[in-house]
Amino acid sequence: MAPIDDERTHVAATCRRLAADGLVIGTAGNVSVRVGDRVVVTATGARFETITPEHVTVVDLDGRVTDGGPAPTSEIGLHLGVLRRFGSSAVVHTHAPVATAVGLVVDELPCVHYQMLALGGPVRVAPYRLFGTPELADAVLTALEGRAAALMANHGAVTHAGDLDTAVENALLLEWACELYRLAASMGTPRTLDAAAQQEFVAAVAARGYGRMRPADEEGR
Repeated sequence: MAPIDDERTHVAATCRRLAADGLVIGTAGNVSVRVGDRVVVTATGARFETITPEHVTVVDLDGRVTDGGPAPTSEIGLHLGVLRRFGSSAVVHTHAPVATAVGLVVDELPCVHYQMLALGGPVRVAPYRLFGTPELADAVLTALEGRAAALMANHGAVTHAGDLDTAVENALLLEWACELYRLAASMGTPRTLDAAAQQEFVAAVAARGYGRMRPADEEGR
């Protein structure tokens, strides 16, 4: 298979995974991955639960369909904006229920767990703008500065990364962090990690190689 065909298959499988994990229902979401000077992206109206490679289209970096396939998602401007500004290779937009709910009540999801540092720390909430508009894309791009994730007020969430699988993992991590925050907030005021604690964790990860397999006689955990 050609790289583009491989990625269309990969995007379709990713969409079905997002649906199975409860991050998307129906057509409420979109996924893209850049391949050179083209972008493989979900088509408008594609249902994530049953999507196939035929429901994944290909556009150029200006959003024009290149292979005669279906029209891309209405959020193509957002995807292209993220890919251009941050040099990412993949974007995942979901309507994950807990992330969407948290975006209804806060302006920023605080850093309540060190794993959120994989997303860049506290997650900003982009103000509500009509779907599929340049205004929405601009608001989300601003919220994503220095971050791998953002919440979208009254809408959903978006994550990006250097590859599609990592972008999906970021989406799952964001939903987990939002659920953690929701549970903690139901019992009181959640404790958060301040800047010093965040920097200490980053330094410890670098020093100890946290998160990777290594020989048993290597120092650290």
